[in-house]
Amino acid sequence: MKRTDDRLLPVLLICVQAVVWPGAALARGTVPPASALLVAILVAGPVTAALALRRTRPVTTLVLVAAACALGAGPLPTGAMAVLGTAGVALALFTVATERDAFTSVMCTMALAAWQFLHMIGLHGLSDQDGLDLVLTALLYATACGAGLFVRRARCARRAAEQLLKRAESERHRLPAAELRRMERELHDVSAHHLTAVVVTAGAALGLREARPELADEALRFAVGTGHEVTRALGAVRAPSPSREELSSPEDRLLDLVEGFRRLGQQVDYEIGPLPDGSVADAAFGIVREALTNVARHAPGAHTRVRCRYGDTRTDVVVTSSAPPAGATAHGADLGGGRGTAFLRSRAREAGGTLTSGPTADGGWEVSAALPGRTAAPVERSVPRGYRLAQLTAAAGLVLQPLLPVLVIRAEDMPSGSQVSAGALFALLAAAQAVTLLWLRRAPRAATGVLLALAPLWPVAMAVGDYTGPVVLPPALSMLATCGALVAHAAQASRTAAGPPPAGNRAHLSPRWLRPVAAATATAVTLAVAVHAAAATAAVLGRGTTAPVWAVAASATAGASVAVGAALWGGTLRGRRDRFVQGTRDERLAAWTEEAVRDAWAERRRIAAGLETTVLARTADMVAEAEAGRLDGTAERAREALTAMRALLDTVGEGGTEVARRPQPTLQALDLLAHQCRATGRDVEIRLTGRVPERLPTAVDLTAYHAAETVLAASGEGPTVLELDARDDMLTLTVTGVPGAAHGIVRERLVARVAALDGTVTTGPADTVHLRLPLTPGTEAPGTEAGGTPGATGAPVAGQGDEGERER
Repeated sequence: MKRTDDRLLPVLLICVQAVVWPGAALARGTVPPASALLVAILVAGPVTAALALRRTRPVTTLVLVAAACALGAGPLPTGAMAVLGTAGVALALFTVATERDAFTSVMCTMALAAWQFLHMIGLHGLSDQDGLDLVLTALLYATACGAGLFVRRARCARRAAEQLLKRAESERHRLPAAELRRMERELHDVSAHHLTAVVVTAGAALGLREARPELADEALRFAVGTGHEVTRALGAVRAPSPSREELSSPEDRLLDLVEGFRRLGQQVDYEIGPLPDGSVADAAFGIVREALTNVARHAPGAHTRVRCRYGDTRTDVVVTSSAPPAGATAHGADLGGGRGTAFLRSRAREAGGTLTSGPTADGGWEVSAALPGRTAAPVERSVPRGYRLAQLTAAAGLVLQPLLPVLVIRAEDMPSGSQVSAGALFALLAAAQAVTLLWLRRAPRAATGVLLALAPLWPVAMAVGDYTGPVVLPPALSMLATCGALVAHAAQASRTAAGPPPAGNRAHLSPRWLRPVAAATATAVTLAVAVHAAAATAAVLGRGTTAPVWAVAASATAGASVAVGAALWGGTLRGRRDRFVQGTRDERLAAWTEEAVRDAWAERRRIAAGLETTVLARTADMVAEAEAGRLDGTAERAREALTAMRALLDTVGEGGTEVARRPQPTLQALDLLAHQCRATGRDVEIRLTGRVPERLPTAVDLTAYHAAETVLAASGEGPTVLELDARDDMLTLTVTGVPGAAHGIVRERLVARVAALDGTVTTGPADTVHLRLPLTPGTEAPGTEAGGTPGATGAPVAGQGDEGERER
């Protein structure tokens, strides 16, 4: 991932520091002493060097920069370390937040703020008048840490999106090949078991016709039953069963693998959970197979444990074997090529994960892989508790270090007084606002109300604490938190605004685009301007001014309006950019899913066409000959069907259908669509009731499939259930778990798609969409081709006499 080249920032900071001091002193004609210049050089040099290497050792850089600036602030005049001590420390803290986890970032921020406070006590005692500088310092550190955490979260989100797109692109090429392998395997089973059995049985009956004439009747009955079984099996090849349980799941493959090694005499225990189809399941299967093979080669008879767990953020695959029993001979130790570990790592890396292997404490061996989970997020290593304890201990030691000189200060030297400083009150209000912002995502309205309620307390704190600093500064500080909340509100409103996504990622915002944002935040904006304008007016009037009240109120209202408008603008830009990025990603996912399903569907229809014109026709002739009692004809037709099947198998791996002639998928391709969605990390379940007709009008079939494709493209990380039903001459498609499809551009596309057939789209509850299409013959959509032979565009066969509900 590309990053902005910011290696010149430390050089820029030291240049600015040189302008502030000693540049400003030299401009006034004051030459600093040589000792002060030497100390400044000794401090600025290591600080700049540490900041240049801050990405490799961010925490160490933060400690060095803070300690060096604190040591230099003592002998140097005021302002000599102003830039490096504020912007330099903030830059180091920002880097910690972007490069390390949230726990480390928050701990460093709190430790740095506490250390700064105690260090100031050590230097100046407890004689500070208002402590506003402490509030500003803490606000600077909190802002730097928050910005760093935001950048880190955005970076992780981009990585997760890139990983998801990478998985989708790999699955786009994998699905057609997987469909070809499925059809080839099932066609081979039909030819190897059913048709071959008919040929062998009929041939044996013909050879023993005179000696055992009863075998002829048995062979004819067997041919009739097998012929119907072949027809049913080939029908399942053309339209796979919608029941997910009837398919071979990835966990079943792993269990079969484990059972196979158990039959070889290996002691294997397992803990295998459900896995999705796709690259992650393939990688897990390959890793477990290679690890168990290595155990059988190098440690026969060793107790082995296989653990495979699929989670939200990661999939853990661990194979641990103990030391081989005494006297065991490794007969296959010299059969390997020495590249197994490299292949394992490459397999895990291709799936987006990592793999480690090595000996265990008891003399065994362990292979551990961390693969992507449901969210396709980058895999992060867990931090041991001992490391966290060491972090807390080091932070506590650094924080308590400035207290050592304070302990020797006599009590009579400490100032006394009962008045509470304005700085302490400001610190309490800032802490209350910070805590409120933490609840902004869970309870946005309540959090905004609390922030507005805290705003009038800042002028009260100014009056109670006898604040004598800039009168506009406390109201401005109070407004920062409110502007942050408004940025979040505007971003969320622009993300969920109805209508098409913005064309391009430009900074221009039209009034039409701002309209939904203003409507969603009108009340909050009005209250924010009114409350903060009143607070600023009270603060100015409380200090005393010669300006008229209306002028103060007008100026305060104008300033609050400008700040609120800037917050809305920034939040809308952020939400617009996020929506553009999300829309681009969804479009690429949808395009790759559509391409994969179309390719796989074209291969299925190509093979199905061969089945219908060759194998099924000859199988029907075989059944007719058997029912007519002609054993010779039955054997001949069985051989013809077997020959046609083998010829069809030879053409399975040949070139597919041309792109221009690929048929559009129908509801028979829903299993391919669900397979592709699951392979990219989405939990999709398709249910088909027994009331769905076996044949559907082509226009209805195509529209229903494309509607399902549109809805599933908007599904999120949660489970999605798509159910098909038919009642009162209406085909009903109900989708739950798709909050993004209940409003906005997705719903508009659905309405436009079903309107041509007089269908309807309704939503409710929030994450459910209902589509109803009339089951009446409609006009064929121009330019559409359902593919296959006439009448082959119906929904997946609901089963002969199968009542109830089946699941895909």
